[in-house]
Amino acid sequence: MSTAFTTQVHNTVSDIGREAWDACAQSSGDPFVSYDFLDACEASGSAAPREGWVGRHLSLTDPEGRIIGVMPLWLKGNSQGEYVFDHSWADAYERAGGRYYPKLLGAVPFTPVAGPRFLAHPDADAATVRQALLQGALALTERLGASSLHVNFPDRDEWRAMGEAGMLLRQDMQYVWRNGGYQTFDDFLSALSSNRRKTVRRERREAQAGLDIRVLTGAEIEDAHWDAFFAFYMDTGGRKWGRPYLTRDFFSRIGATLADRIALIMAFRDGRPIAGALNLIGRDALYGRQWGALEDVPFLHFELCYYRAIELAISLGLSRVEAGAQGEHKIARGYLPSPVYSAHWIADPALRGPVARYLEGERPAVEAEMAAMTEELSPFRKDLG
Repeated sequence: MSTAFTTQVHNTVSDIGREAWDACAQSSGDPFVSYDFLDACEASGSAAPREGWVGRHLSLTDPEGRIIGVMPLWLKGNSQGEYVFDHSWADAYERAGGRYYPKLLGAVPFTPVAGPRFLAHPDADAATVRQALLQGALALTERLGASSLHVNFPDRDEWRAMGEAGMLLRQDMQYVWRNGGYQTFDDFLSALSSNRRKTVRRERREAQAGLDIRVLTGAEIEDAHWDAFFAFYMDTGGRKWGRPYLTRDFFSRIGATLADRIALIMAFRDGRPIAGALNLIGRDALYGRQWGALEDVPFLHFELCYYRAIELAISLGLSRVEAGAQGEHKIARGYLPSPVYSAHWIADPALRGPVARYLEGERPAVEAEMAAMTEELSPFRKDLG
């Protein structure tokens, strides 16, 4: 690796700037690594030092002084909002007298979505940029005295490259709907078994009864919609995990800067919003993010988060819907298990050895579980292969 490249550390993505950041991030088509999404996380106070997120983002500069690579990187004082669960590692290490926090994390806050983590300018060699940024991240881990470096939800090529560089590899699963060339939702239904078709139709009828369901995007999304959605988010998030991560200002910020990449699916009863699901639109995927409701309506979660997302993806010609972490119930709605990845470097051999052995057993177990779920629970017709 040429020493002519310079790696710098920045406290916020705004220190790097939109133009330089997006010059490296934009070609991926991933909305979550865009400047506007990451800046909204930081500027809104959602991913902030008081919440355990301290920005240590990397930029890579060539000999001419041009930024040719960036990496979202955080010094973490906890493991909240990450969706790759290392709490047991932290607990074991600290019971043995070690100090797990702070750790360094390459990720998008509060977003269990696979995508690039080493962002290269299109005029630069991506592999060279990735290698230099990874070396910079590892050097920073050592310099800061952090216990470890974790890169969550990288794409598969990055994951493999990190494994080749000596990082420990972890695999988990999410549930993804894939577009089989469908032109309509009925085309999708025709690919399901007869019993599943009947169930989906029944669920949709019951969920839609008495409601007005709208897909809002761009200028259609007003402050009142965000107010309502934030109320849904706070109510549902508070019941699920105690304290939701995102502030009201976060939604205003992405609404102002990413409106054309947002699809807000909302349900109204007599003109009053009662539930909503937030999606971001990528180059080839629809990403389901938060959901919430103030009324308990049977199957409304499935309607807003899964079925309407499928309809929207078909209408936009997108290849898949990624509906977020967890939820085996998604399989029956056409979302099949799909691998997601993370990579880990741990400084202390006393922790690295046990974690490595654990991951060696976990990866094939996850693969086997995915295969069994797909075989036993898939709603698709067997005659379609």
